[in-house]
Amino acid sequence: MHLVPEHEDTPAASPVVTTVGGRTGRRRTGLRIAGVAGLAALALSGCQGQVSNGYLPPVVSDSGQRVTDLWVGSWIAVLAVGVITWGLMLYAAIRFRKRKGDETLPVQLRYNVPMELLYTVIPVFMVAVFFYYTARDEAALVDTSTKKDLTVSVVAKQWSWDFNYVDSNVHETGVHTELDGSTGKRAQMPVLYLPVNKRVEFVLNARDVIHSFWVPAFMMKMDMLPGKTNKFQLTPTQVGTFQGKCAELCGAYHSQMLFMVKVVPQAEYDQEMARLKSIGNEGLIPVDASREHMVPGDAQKIPAPARTGSN
Repeated sequence: MHLVPEHEDTPAASPVVTTVGGRTGRRRTGLRIAGVAGLAALALSGCQGQVSNGYLPPVVSDSGQRVTDLWVGSWIAVLAVGVITWGLMLYAAIRFRKRKGDETLPVQLRYNVPMELLYTVIPVFMVAVFFYYTARDEAALVDTSTKKDLTVSVVAKQWSWDFNYVDSNVHETGVHTELDGSTGKRAQMPVLYLPVNKRVEFVLNARDVIHSFWVPAFMMKMDMLPGKTNKFQLTPTQVGTFQGKCAELCGAYHSQMLFMVKVVPQAEYDQEMARLKSIGNEGLIPVDASREHMVPGDAQKIPAPARTGSN
């Protein structure tokens, strides 16, 4: 595109513009748009979910369903607001565009009280609605008043996990597994067994530094603080093997602080409890034997068999 410079006899408001290669420019623009659309389609095709669940992983727990519903509802709301906003912007751009031969300035206004009130009230209302539904679902996700079927005491440590199956009085203890690319390493990770369609209460403690218990497929994560006890409940609803990990930077081997979760039928879960007992893993690992002193009130939240009272 070449811009012809202004001369003395050329009106200042009407520069002469000569366009070269207009078709080529439009063709290149079209190719760029097609390329971006293709990349977007490719990226979305790699997502685990579908449009109906906001491209989140498939739901395998009751808490996951609640999180998915909140996520999808939020996107519907923001897209609706986006469509209205884009529509108003497009309307203003077309309705008040500069027309050929019209050199007059539009009426200048310092402010418009109704419009400014509208732009203030609507965002405040939106934030209030989002806050209400988020607070409601968060309260439900951390509620532990529902009757549970079993309790699992989870102890995080640098850089592995211990699992106390309180009701069966057995435990699984893990050691740090360094992932160096060799085969068989994944089989050395600690494994958490859960019975399908049973409500599980997780009691979370950290032995040394701040960790975070996260099973992405469950769509539930909670921090584990030294000296503190956190709890939450959920019900696994699908049989399968899922990845678990620490979601809080906890030191040099944080990225390798992994474990596996196996959701199995009740009969298979009972067999695993019997196996742990047969190999000498009977009893529970003391939870409060850690670097930090337990907060008195939080020590009482630990299931009694796993609480030694020595800290």
